[in-house]
Amino acid sequence: MTAVVVGAARSGIALATYLAGTGEQVRVVDRKSQADLKDVLEQLPASVDLQLGGYDDSVLAGVNVVYASPGVPWDSQLLNDARRRGIKVSSEIDLFLRLCPGTVVGITGTNGKTTTTELTGNVLAAGSRPVLVGGNIGDTVLDRLQEVTPRHWVVLELSSFQLESVEKPRFHVGVILNITPDHLDRHGTFDRYADLKARAIEFAGADDFAVLNGRDPAVRGLAVRTRAHVVWFEEHRPLPPMPLPGRHNLENALAAAAVGRIAGLSDETIDEAIRSFKGVEHRLELVGEWDGVRWYNDSKATNPDAGRMALSAFPETPVVLIAGGYGGGFELGPWVADVIRHVEAVVLMGASADLLAKELSQHPKVVRASNLEEAVDLAAGLARPGGVVLLSPAYKSFDMFKDFEDRGRQFKALARRRFEK
Repeated sequence: MTAVVVGAARSGIALATYLAGTGEQVRVVDRKSQADLKDVLEQLPASVDLQLGGYDDSVLAGVNVVYASPGVPWDSQLLNDARRRGIKVSSEIDLFLRLCPGTVVGITGTNGKTTTTELTGNVLAAGSRPVLVGGNIGDTVLDRLQEVTPRHWVVLELSSFQLESVEKPRFHVGVILNITPDHLDRHGTFDRYADLKARAIEFAGADDFAVLNGRDPAVRGLAVRTRAHVVWFEEHRPLPPMPLPGRHNLENALAAAAVGRIAGLSDETIDEAIRSFKGVEHRLELVGEWDGVRWYNDSKATNPDAGRMALSAFPETPVVLIAGGYGGGFELGPWVADVIRHVEAVVLMGASADLLAKELSQHPKVVRASNLEEAVDLAAGLARPGGVVLLSPAYKSFDMFKDFEDRGRQFKALARRRFEK
């Protein structure tokens, strides 16, 4: 046995499949049972050894390298045991970056990563070079490595978990959008979390670029930690009207435009690419309009700062907000103030509903739902023509759903089922 993959999620399955295809002996371990993982395990080659339902350090016997999926804490006991034995610890994204022949753009930040990554891919695709988009978004990248040539732009969305797992993440263009407290249950402190985001630019050379948001104090403070040429994306010329609502989406577009200019594209080409952008699923996604009310799916808002950004997109519009979910340790004060100031009615659900009901005690209209279907029904009854129903939970999804995509897709299905009869 030469390689162990810890975690049988999407990244782990892609990694195990790639390694097996290169002739490696591979073992996949996961704490979940075979029944829980049935759908993903069907994608694995028959040669891959499985140890499911739990594991200990005996899985390290005879192993040369351990690959951790993003959901596996970087300081977990198994990974630390591997390090003590002198076994290399790596990840799918680390391996991809070591093998990738293309020019890589790495995009990180607490909020806006996915939209900016897709938008940057859209901008670069307007040029003459081929583009691959991936990372913490859509399909995994290692199983598309054979597509990548030296002419490719490779645009990667990178979470703090992924940046932590790369030995020396060097990008030709590193983009940091914003940094606010998130994932502190895993990283411990805000400083540690910010340090991980800084890895997007810390390993850059003098011929590389750090595209930074000077309006964000935490991001501005990172400029001294790179040798790259610093580009403050908020200082660039105005863009055409952004097809997505919200000031934060304008900032996302400015970041994508800055990358386009680094790539040598004309402002006219960049503007047209931005104008034609259709948006990203689960990020202020317009589900439909019924009875004069627009319904938006912003399930990707998994922390209060992302929830505030969504609210800021509708400053003069009556909003019925569906919020609540899994998580803790958030600073809720600014979110609560924005909800009280801008939201007409709130429907709370999920594990955080009790806490949020208490925090929103000064709000005149807060109701509770036991599940998402009830939340949709309540929101429909509270909304009025000219207004918006907004699913922007400000919490993670794991209390009631598989992930934020599952939450968003259920929301869309429930809304459409209710009105499209």
